[in-house]
Amino acid sequence: LPPELIRKGRVDEIFFVDLPTPEVRGVILKIHLERRGQTLSAEALEALIRASEGFSGSELEQAVISGLYVARAEGVALTVEHVLGEMAATQPLSVVMAERLDALREWAVGRTVSVE
Repeated sequence: LPPELIRKGRVDEIFFVDLPTPEVRGVILKIHLERRGQTLSAEALEALIRASEGFSGSELEQAVISGLYVARAEGVALTVEHVLGEMAATQPLSVVMAERLDALREWAVGRTVSVE
């Protein structure tokens, strides 16, 4: 945005929200599974959390949705393997655009309010 639109008085603060932590990824996954009437065991959820390092919230949602499509195409209930398979087939933006993300993180230090 142009400087005149982000000056104090128009925008009070600029926040930087990084990729979700393992704990937050677990909450995000639970939300998207429950929205779709799905539940997984604590062990299965833990496997998804470990496999989703570097995934954004929207990428986690899409892994769940894609896993459901695969399960329905197979005529079976959703399993952790379906979602893990979709995660393995996905290159998250944190990988594809790693340099830009690193630059954004560097830029944000001292310029934004960090949200953790």
